Amino acid sequence: MRRLVPPVLVALLLALAGPAGQAPAADGPAVKLSAVQAGTGGSVTVGGTGWRPRTLLMMLVCGRATPARGVVGGTNSCANGDGRAVTTDAAGAFSRRLPVVEPPVPCPCVVHVATVTGARAEADAVLEVAGHPVAPLPAERSAGRLAVLSDTRLTGSGGLLTWFGAPPSRTLVLTVGNTGTSAIENPVFRVGAAHGVFAPEWDERQWHGTLAPGKKAQIRLPVELSAGAHGDYTVTLEYTGRVLAEQPWGVGRPWGVTLFWILLCLVIPAALFRIGMAVVDRVRPRRPGTAGHRRRLSRPALRLPLPRSRTARPPAPAAGPAATTPTLPWFTPDSAPGDPAGRSSAPHDDSPTSPTTPTTKGPT
Repeated sequence: MRRLVPPVLVALLLALAGPAGQAPAADGPAVKLSAVQAGTGGSVTVGGTGWRPRTLLMMLVCGRATPARGVVGGTNSCANGDGRAVTTDAAGAFSRRLPVVEPPVPCPCVVHVATVTGARAEADAVLEVAGHPVAPLPAERSAGRLAVLSDTRLTGSGGLLTWFGAPPSRTLVLTVGNTGTSAIENPVFRVGAAHGVFAPEWDERQWHGTLAPGKKAQIRLPVELSAGAHGDYTVTLEYTGRVLAEQPWGVGRPWGVTLFWILLCLVIPAALFRIGMAVVDRVRPRRPGTAGHRRRLSRPALRLPLPRSRTARPPAPAAGPAATTPTLPWFTPDSAPGDPAGRSSAPHDDSPTSPTTPTTKGPT
């Protein structure tokens, strides 16, 4: 007895097989257009599958490009001002209308879809822009072709000067291999650093050496930002118009500069306040009761000797042979006040005797 297959399982198998019994799409991002030819001013619907979930993508109409070689010349060959952004859903799919415009370079043209953030992923779909000129693609410079063989990383760290606003610098390290048929000598790379969604600023870096077919080599390229740069950056490496690798770079804020400005904002007002108070204290008029007046009054006055009273008796002369007789201008030396001789010889009104003859005591 045969076992019957449940109808639900049959429906699930048909859904996985796709329409008309086709196999599921291969892994990897893919892009499909609603029309392969459109004129300027029209639009096409761009659908995609196999992308990372919840990823921001950018859609551009680019010239001088094929799905095999990619966009020759990078985004300079695309109509960047008329691009559209779209975010994939939880299944990694999207659908968005894109206006058809003429790219700045001749066709062949494609609709180029690439991730904006995160790991690099891109896909192209052929689009014929009606009325736009067509020109053959430029010949490749060399039959050699570089491919990234290992994960890209940034080495190095910031120092004390970077903390105070010096330009941050790192070294981009990756391993590449020559998958072409001829050697590559002294390749010139383009290294760009983009801040957020802004376009990168490119610098040319040359690697000195020869890479034979089938060989690999480790490449180290310096990367430097402007002074005071901080935030989220994306370092992009290009070679012959193709993007080889992208690496995110989170640059810390130079807190030393912030600390310097905070201290400057505190010190300058304090210094101006002290200077202003010193000027005001010097130019304002002095009034009684001010600090300067009180300082002048607090100085010790000169102590003058008190005048002697006219009725005060002069001090008694010292006893002994060393005593001297004071000399006054209105007395003779032998008639100074206080002297016994002077006292007996000096005339006075209340004397009962003669002023010139002393009284002698007679015999009793």
